[in-house]
Amino acid sequence: MQVDGVLFDKDGTLFDFAATWNVWAANAITDFADGDPALEKRLADALAFDLQAGSFLPESFVIAGTNREAAEAVADAMGHSDVAAIELKLMQDAAGAPLVPAVPLRPFLSALSARKLRLGVMTNDSEFSARAQLNGVGIEEMFDFVAGFDSGYGAKPDPSPLLAFADQMQIDPARVVMVGDSTHDLIAGRRAGMQTIAVLTGMAGTADLAPYADVVLPDIGHIETWLNT
Repeated sequence: MQVDGVLFDKDGTLFDFAATWNVWAANAITDFADGDPALEKRLADALAFDLQAGSFLPESFVIAGTNREAAEAVADAMGHSDVAAIELKLMQDAAGAPLVPAVPLRPFLSALSARKLRLGVMTNDSEFSARAQLNGVGIEEMFDFVAGFDSGYGAKPDPSPLLAFADQMQIDPARVVMVGDSTHDLIAGRRAGMQTIAVLTGMAGTADLAPYADVVLPDIGHIETWLNT
């Protein structure tokens, strides 16, 4: 494959979505509800989170949405408008969320770097959380570009943040691969004129992702094999 750069989504791509974010959401709902069962249910409904199963429903907007969108939903469920304070708490909690890498990340990224590929992360999470989490597992410095929805480039499925990566790396977008676990990731990649890889470490299945992907892989660990084809 003719590839000069690889741009990764974060949650559900570099990190297993369910193992990381279901725990974060359950804790956030408990904290905000503060012992009020009715509020707990409203919050869970607002985020499309199954309290009994302890997991997001597949249709939840939070899976591919921004931190601000989650904060707005929580604020609405709580009946007050202090979205900024809620967004700050969600961001701080996300920075300390339990991370479960989809594969051993350092050797995987080292192998890609050995191919002289430029590497980036574009997430609809905040840049603060993204950098804190990447640093927490010792890989932040391995990326040439890290952006969140609040970095000034926009949020997926808008292609602008993806094109910002290509522009800063001075790479033709057609020689960049966007790797993600949601249709937001893949649609953004297609709109940017990039190649697209879907991975199944998020909440979406092959049937949902395949129409927007050049290939669907079990996880990012299979990318090297794909590059060799």
